[in-house]
Amino acid sequence: MPPRPRLASIAEDRTVEHLARLDERLRWLSAWTIHNANHLRNSRDGLKVGGHQASCASMTTILAALYFHALRPQDRVAVKPHASPVFHAIQYLLGRQSRDQLERFRAFGGAQSYPSRTKDKDDVDFSTGSVGLGVAVTAFASLTQDYLKAHGWLDPAREGRMVATLGDAELDEGNIYECLIEAYKHDIRNCWWIVDYNRQSLDATTADRMFDRFDDIFATAGWRVLALKYGKAQLAAFARPGGEHLRDWIDACPNADYAALTYLGGWRERLMRDIGDKPGVAVLLAEYDDASLAGLMTGLGGHCVETLLEAFAQAQDDTPALFIAYTVKGYGLPLAGHKDNHAGLMTPGQIEALREGLGVPQGQEWEPFAGVPETEARALQDFIEASPFGQPAQRRHRAEPVPVPPRAAFPVPEGREQSTQAAFGRILLDLAKSGHPIAGRLVTTSPDVTVSTNLGGFVNQRGLFRRRETPDVFREAKIPSAQKWAGGAAGQHIELGIAEHNLFLNLAALGLSAPLWGERLLPIGTVYDPFIARGLDALNYACYQDARFMLVATPSGLTLGPEGGAHQSIHTPLIGIGQPKLTYFEPAFVDELAEVMRWSFEHMQDEAEGGSVYLRLTTRTMAQVERADDAWRDEALKGAYWLKPPGPGSEAAIAFCGAVAPEVLVAAEALADDIPGLGVLNVVSPGLLHRDWMAAQRSRWRDGAPRAAHAEELLSVLAPGAGLVTVIDGSPGALSWLGGVKGQRVAPLGLDAFGQVGDLPDLYAHYRLDVDAIVEACAGLFLR
Repeated sequence: MPPRPRLASIAEDRTVEHLARLDERLRWLSAWTIHNANHLRNSRDGLKVGGHQASCASMTTILAALYFHALRPQDRVAVKPHASPVFHAIQYLLGRQSRDQLERFRAFGGAQSYPSRTKDKDDVDFSTGSVGLGVAVTAFASLTQDYLKAHGWLDPAREGRMVATLGDAELDEGNIYECLIEAYKHDIRNCWWIVDYNRQSLDATTADRMFDRFDDIFATAGWRVLALKYGKAQLAAFARPGGEHLRDWIDACPNADYAALTYLGGWRERLMRDIGDKPGVAVLLAEYDDASLAGLMTGLGGHCVETLLEAFAQAQDDTPALFIAYTVKGYGLPLAGHKDNHAGLMTPGQIEALREGLGVPQGQEWEPFAGVPETEARALQDFIEASPFGQPAQRRHRAEPVPVPPRAAFPVPEGREQSTQAAFGRILLDLAKSGHPIAGRLVTTSPDVTVSTNLGGFVNQRGLFRRRETPDVFREAKIPSAQKWAGGAAGQHIELGIAEHNLFLNLAALGLSAPLWGERLLPIGTVYDPFIARGLDALNYACYQDARFMLVATPSGLTLGPEGGAHQSIHTPLIGIGQPKLTYFEPAFVDELAEVMRWSFEHMQDEAEGGSVYLRLTTRTMAQVERADDAWRDEALKGAYWLKPPGPGSEAAIAFCGAVAPEVLVAAEALADDIPGLGVLNVVSPGLLHRDWMAAQRSRWRDGAPRAAHAEELLSVLAPGAGLVTVIDGSPGALSWLGGVKGQRVAPLGLDAFGQVGDLPDLYAHYRLDVDAIVEACAGLFLR
C-alpha cells in the first residue's frame, strides 16, 4: 500500500489547532442542523423529527481527526448512525454537501437520518442505521479487498483501509462477535474500528464491568487495541503532585457517577470528599477554577486531538485495530452526561447560548466558518483542501460488465428427473469448467452448508479462497472424500462458519465490489431457506445498500420432509415478494432455473434497474416437462406463463409455484373432464409478477398512463368471474393475491402452520398440498 500521512510535526504545523477549531464547527453545525429540523422548520404532521445532538457531540473530535487528517480518498468509512449530522457537516465543509440538504435534514429529499449510500446525495461508503451491521460490513469489505488483491484485480491506488466508527452500545450487538470470529479465521487486514466510548446507551449508562473486557476480546482475535482514555491535559495533571490519586479516582469512578457529575457539576466537592485528604490533591485542585476543573475532568482521550492523532499514527500497518476512545455523550452541550440525552433536544434558549459561546453571529448559522476571523477562516479552508481526504478523487467507480453466456450456450443440465438444487450445483460446475469469462468472476460463499447446498462441485473445481495456501490434509493422506478442500489465493469460494448474519454481510461487501473498487464480482451465497430469517436484518441491510448478489436458499418448504418443522420454511416467499431490491424466483423445472440464472447474472450488473436475486429451490426430484418451443421463456422472465393454456372462455385455472408441480399436473389431468379448458399457470417468480402489478397500479395513479400488468394479461384470457386455485409450498398469501388482479374468486392452498417430520405423501396430505386437496379445492370453487 502507498505510505500513509506521517504525524511528524503536529505541534509545528498547527494541525492540532486547526482540528480543534474544526471540531467546534462540526459540533455547531450538527447541533444547528438538528435544531433547525425540530424547532425552525415548519412541521405539518406534529411529529418529533429528532436527530441525536448528544450522540453527535461525542463524535465530533474523532470524526474531525479522521476525515481531516487520517483518511485518504481510497479509505472507506461506515459512520456511526447517530452521528449522521456530523458526517453531513464534514461533507459540507469539504464542499461536497449543500446547505439545502442540511436544511432539509430528515425531510423528504434531504439528508438522511442515518448515512445512506443509495439515498444521500453526498458520498456515503456504507449505509448505517441498524446498529452493528455497518461496523461488521467493514470487516467483510476488508476480506473482499483481500480477495480482489489476491486475484490480481485490485488497482493499488484503490487499496484502502476499511473504517467503522461506532457507539459503545453497538458492541452489545451479537453480530459484532460473529463477525470478529470470522475476521480472525480469514486473517483480515486494513480494518479500523473506532469506538465512541461514552458509556451511555439509549436508556441509561452502560455496565462498568465491560471496561477491560473489550480489550481482551479483540486482542485475543488478533487486533491491536488502543485505549484512548485520557486527554493530554489530564495526563499533565496526573504527572503533578497528587495527580496519581486523581487518576486512580477516575479509573474507579462508576459510569453513572461520572455521567451525573458531568451533567450537574460539583466535581470539586466530590473530589475533595473522596480524595481531598490524599497528598497533593487539594493543592492540585486549587489550581483550577470550577470551569477549568470541569474541562479537565471531561477532557477524555476521545476529545483530545493530540491523543487521537498519536493513536492513529501507532496503527499505520495493516493489522486490524480497535480504538477505544473515551468520550462524554453530549460533550460541550448542556445535555452532556444526562442519562436521557440520547434523544434529547436542546431548547431554543440552550442553542442560543451555544451560538453565543461559539461566537456564531445571528443570521450566519449555516456559514462554514461563521464568527471565525477571516485570516483564520482562510487557513482552515486551506487546511481542509490540503488534507489527504480533501483531494479531488473518484470514489465511486464503474466496472466493466462481465459477459454472460448467451441462451444457446448457457448450461442446462440434462435428465428426465432432477431437483432444482442439484441442477443449480451442476450449472455452476459447468460454468466453472467452461473457460468462459464469467467463470473467473463467480465467487461463492456459504455458512457451513456448502456441501449440502450442492456447491461442492464448484469448490472442487475452483478451490477455497485463503490468504495463505492451505493443503487438503485428508486428500494428501489419501482418505477417500468427494470434496477437495485445498485453499489458496486463487480460490473462489469463501467458507464461513454457521452464522447467517455473516453470510449476508459478506454478500453485501462482495456485492459492492464494483462501486467501491471498480471490479465486478458475481457473488452467490447459499443457505437453508428457513434460516434466511436468522439473518434477515443483514439481508435487508445488504439490499438497502444496493449490493448485487444471488442468494440461493435450499432446501425449502414442507418438501424438506423428514428434517421436520424447524427446517421447513413457511413465510420466506413473503420475504421474497416484500424485500425491495431483491427479486424472488421459485422455478419448478431445471430449464426454468437455467433461464433464471442467466437472467440473474445480467440483472445483477444492470446499474440502473438491477438488483439482487433470491432463488428458492428444492431437493425434490421431479419429472421434467417436454417443451414444444421456447415461447415460455420470455413469459417466465416476466414472472409466470401458462404451462397448460386455458381453453377459450375457461372459468378455472390452477396457479402454482415450485415443488408442488407434480401434484398440480396430476390434479389438472384428473379434472380435465369435469372442468373443460382448465388452465395451469406456472408462477416462476411471484416477486416479479407482484412487483409488475404494483408498478402498473402506480402508473395509473401517478402518471395517468394505464398499462396492463403481466398478471392482468395472463388472467384476462379467463372468462369474467373465473376462479383460481393457488398452490405453493409456503405461505398461501404469496399467490392468493392473484385473485385481486381481475377480481376473481380464490381457493388458496399453502402452509400456515409449522411442519413436522414425515414423508411427502403424509405431509402433503396432512397440510393439504396433495392431489386430493387440489381437486377438492377446485370442486369447491368451480363445481358447486
